[in-house]
Amino acid sequence: MDYKTRVTPAKEEAVQALMDEFKEYDGFIFADYRGMTVEQITKLRKSLREKDAAFRVVKNRFAKIALSNMEMDSDEHLTGPTAIALAKGDGANLVAKDLFNSAKDGAPIKVKGALIDGMRFDAAQIEAFSKLPTRLELISSLMGTMKAPVQKLAATLLAYVKEKGGGALGAAKEE
Repeated sequence: MDYKTRVTPAKEEAVQALMDEFKEYDGFIFADYRGMTVEQITKLRKSLREKDAAFRVVKNRFAKIALSNMEMDSDEHLTGPTAIALAKGDGANLVAKDLFNSAKDGAPIKVKGALIDGMRFDAAQIEAFSKLPTRLELISSLMGTMKAPVQKLAATLLAYVKEKGGGALGAAKEE
């Protein structure tokens, strides 16, 4: 006897609602959430909302259909109880950090993998990704490195002016 899933309007609407929500995001991190308390999930969701992200528990079948309709393949991650952390833009790094920090804080969450900007990541790769500095941290580090020589030149010139008696500054003080 063949088993066929009956497609109902309610199921179609649920898949369409998921697709509409998923289209707003470009990072999907899949995690096993079994054993998490309501308090732990609420704390994680609050933390992710601050980063313009979301944490959704969805039916695997609906998520598979929605993602495949969006031309994203994620079948290997959608097995067993699965929650999806949804991230926008460069926020995927911060979302991954939050998931791993929740695990460090005692939450029994296990990251399975991710789809970020159309690229697949397994659990080890997403953990390494979470340890990378964010885009803004990299930019500030670069700016600090670029500013250092100019700052040293300004300090050297100021010391020279003070040593020679002030130059234009000394003339202005005499008047």
